[in-house]
Amino acid sequence: MKPQSTTETSPLQWGETFRDGSRRMVGNDQLRANLRNATETIRSKRDARAAETQNWEELRDAGAAIKRYSLDHLADLLEELEANVTANGGIVHWARDAHEANAIAYDIVARHQVDEVVKVKSMATQEIGLNEYFTDRGIQAVETDLAELIVQLGNDHPSHVVVPAIHRNRSEVRDIFTDNFEDGNRPSSDDPRELTMRARTHLREKFLNAKVAISGANSMIADTGALSVYESEGNGRMCLTLPEVLISIVGIEKVIPTWQDAEVFTELLPRSATGEPMNPYTSWWTGVTPGDGPQEFHLILLDNGRTTVLADPLGRDALACIRCGACMNICPVYRMVGGHAYNSVYPGPIGAILTPQLLGAFEDGDPSATLPFASTLCGACYDVCPVKIDIPSILVELRRRSVESGAGSTSGWGAAMKASSEVMRSGRRLGAAETLLPLGRAVADKEGRITQLPWPVSSWTKSRDVPSPPTESFRRWMSRREKAER
Repeated sequence: MKPQSTTETSPLQWGETFRDGSRRMVGNDQLRANLRNATETIRSKRDARAAETQNWEELRDAGAAIKRYSLDHLADLLEELEANVTANGGIVHWARDAHEANAIAYDIVARHQVDEVVKVKSMATQEIGLNEYFTDRGIQAVETDLAELIVQLGNDHPSHVVVPAIHRNRSEVRDIFTDNFEDGNRPSSDDPRELTMRARTHLREKFLNAKVAISGANSMIADTGALSVYESEGNGRMCLTLPEVLISIVGIEKVIPTWQDAEVFTELLPRSATGEPMNPYTSWWTGVTPGDGPQEFHLILLDNGRTTVLADPLGRDALACIRCGACMNICPVYRMVGGHAYNSVYPGPIGAILTPQLLGAFEDGDPSATLPFASTLCGACYDVCPVKIDIPSILVELRRRSVESGAGSTSGWGAAMKASSEVMRSGRRLGAAETLLPLGRAVADKEGRITQLPWPVSSWTKSRDVPSPPTESFRRWMSRREKAER
């Protein structure tokens, strides 16, 4: 099924280019301070856990191998999963896109005649805009993860896949809680302990009264039909056990073959995500158990562009992502502008390759097609990825597709790309162009930088300096050397 273009309405991406988004964010000093403090802390903890794990690289290799095997055998594993979930008393639904997934979930909730549901943190439900879909139909979806609750009450967007409110400091959180909590439960300070206790008091009633809960899953085990959620607060455990009905909306790429495979990710995920040896709460559930936990379990398997990505020989590796956020914590671009600059549910390096692929956004002029350019290509994201996704290579490929689609456009960028491609595809023309390099030295400043170039490459120097060309090109140096050796 062809994914939805960003020119249409999509909850996955909200239409602004990365360039526009980053310009808005880079001037926010408070945001940058919040990001710097949070990402440095998480990154340091992750590095410490990786260093103390003797078989860390072997674990990464194993995780990568499991995810690649799962993607190669996706259809068979999903059918096996469906059979086992059904045998355990669950009901499996297949959703081709966001609309189908939302409609299935809504029909289940409406049948139980409730106007409020509790939610476990879930990227899949954010991807399909489930909360907004429910709100439009009179149902309130209450986020129970602390960071997600902060984002929801602040009418905000998440900015990180693991720490959604990473862009907020505790004073901002206090103000949000003060504006939204009832008399007697409003915080008197920004002390983290008090803020947490106020949130727990607010959520306790929600947990006790909830009839329906909605979750995602970190993984699905094909040979047993079991699902997992890894979390740090215990809210997930409350949602998964107290309500009568549980609806899990999960991307099809989350399936893995066996329990033994799950053990690998139980070690990789917490160390990469939050720098913990293991998650405080690791919850597994398998179908329905009479008299224990939810008595009605629905699993909605979400495609939403994933099968199209799967068919891409290079880009399919993006589906191996386990949503740890390690690439964001180390990315120099993300740490400078934050997740909101990407204008997507999936920010950072992984979002820069996953979002445009899910949406089929490769055309020049599509806002999501600008995301692959939101990178320095330093390669740090690959170095920390627990399943070794070659994000830099995929970024280069997506850039190529965007450039080729716009090579014939009349825009300044399109004209520049077309002109440069004509030069670079011919050794003779490239050699001739090099004769013009001394002109570049003439317009450089005293520090050897070119800060302003004419159209159509002026957009390049608006955001970066170009180093002055060398006094001698490589070709001329090589030619001179060869002559001297004869």
